[in-house]
Amino acid sequence: MLLGRVVGTVVASQKEKTLEGSRFLLVRAIDAEGKETSTLVVAIDAVGAGTGEVVLYASGSSARQTAVTKDRPVDATIMAIVDEVELGGRTTYKKYE
Repeated sequence: MLLGRVVGTVVASQKEKTLEGSRFLLVRAIDAEGKETSTLVVAIDAVGAGTGEVVLYASGSSARQTAVTKDRPVDATIMAIVDEVELGGRTTYKKYE
C-alpha cells in the first residue's frame, strides 16, 4: 500500500461496463512526512474518500482485491482513509486535530 493525497476528480462519461458507477479520484503520492512526490495516479475510490484527504492506495494486481474492484480493469484503488501517520514515534499527520 502507498500513501497519497486526493487532489482532484476525474469524470469519464463513457467507460467500460464493469466500471459504471465507479468514482475516479486523482491521487498524488506522498511520503511519510506528507511531502508530495511526482507520482500522480487515477484511482477507483472504494471507501468514499474526498479531496484533500490522505489515503492508502494500492496499485497493480493488488488494486483488484477489494469488493468494489474485483475482476475489474483497474490499476489503482483507494482502500483506506488515513486518520494518523506516526514515524519514529513522532506523529507526522493527524486527520482530526
